Parts: sequence; C-alpha cells; structure tokens
Amino acid sequence: MHSESLWSIFVDACLINNFVLAYFLGICPFLGVSGKLATAARMGGAVTFVMLITSVCAYGIHAVLLWIDAPYLQLIAFIAVIASTVQLVEMFIKKTSPTLFRALGIFLPLITTNCAILGLALFQTNRGYGFVQSLVFALGAGAGFTLALLLIAGLREKLELATLPDIVRGTAITLILAGLLSLCFMGFAGLGG
Repeated sequence: MHSESLWSIFVDACLINNFVLAYFLGICPFLGVSGKLATAARMGGAVTFVMLITSVCAYGIHAVLLWIDAPYLQLIAFIAVIASTVQLVEMFIKKTSPTLFRALGIFLPLITTNCAILGLALFQTNRGYGFVQSLVFALGAGAGFTLALLLIAGLREKLELATLPDIVRGTAITLILAGLLSLCFMGFAGLGG
C-alpha cells in the first residue's frame, strides 16, 4: 500500500499533476465545453462523479482480477465500467435537466472516451492506492479537472468583451490561454516531494 498522506494525494491530483494542464488528458471537453462558466461547472461535476464511480469500481476490479490471476483484462473492464457510468449519468441529466443535456451536447457522451477518466483508473492501480486513497485521488483529479474548466471558461467569457485582433479570435486565443494556464500550473510542481 502506498504511504502518501491523503492531503498530498489530493493536492497532487488537483494542482501538481492536473490531468488537463499537466498531463493533457481530457482536452476535448476542456476546449469544447469551456465557453460558459455554468456549462463548464456542470461538466466538471459530471466528470468528477464519473471519476468517483470509476475509482471505486477500478479498485474492486483490480483486486478481483489479481485474485483470479487475470490482470490482462483490466483495461477492458475499466472501459466497460466507464461506458456504463457515463450512460447512467447521461440518462440522469437528460431526465432531470434537458437544458443542460442540450448545452453539453456531444461532449456528455464523449466522457466515455475521456482519457482523463481511464488515466485515473490506470494511475491509481499502478500507484498501488488503497480504497480511501483511490477515492481521494478521484476527488482531487475531479476537482482539478473542474478547476481547469472553470478557469478557461472564466477567461473565455471575459475575452468576449475584449477587442482582439482577427487573427487570434476563437480557437487561437483559447489555445494560447490553455498554454498559459498550463505554464501557470507548472509552478505547482515545487509543491511535490
């Protein structure tokens, strides 16, 4: 079992090794859903929920697969769990908030192929985290993902009011902002041990 403190696991996943800004995982929803703060916050919540469920399931699946000596099935099992969880979240959001469902559009089912979620399952098993550590890691990764979405969404909303040269409007300025945010998050690397 890994002997890191829970707080250091959370801070590592949220800030130091942020899945979006340090590992560049989950870029599709990061760029696609970050136009408005409200949509970004809800997408961050959905991804965090899927990360938590995936973390719990990945811990159990990993233990069972080691017990039956079939660790080679790990990747397939993780993908099946992620796809099932996303389908449940999608049905729940469609039923409870059709407006949010339309706002998230294609990016909601794309959580299934979000490499940040699969990365979470693989990272936690490779690091040998216990059950509680896995939950804290998932919460930290989800909080970091949500933080990255909210930061870029806030910046993009502010830029709608700014006068920009035609050459950097739209995708260009979004990619420039994403790069600058990534550089800013590199400053947290000094927090790691």
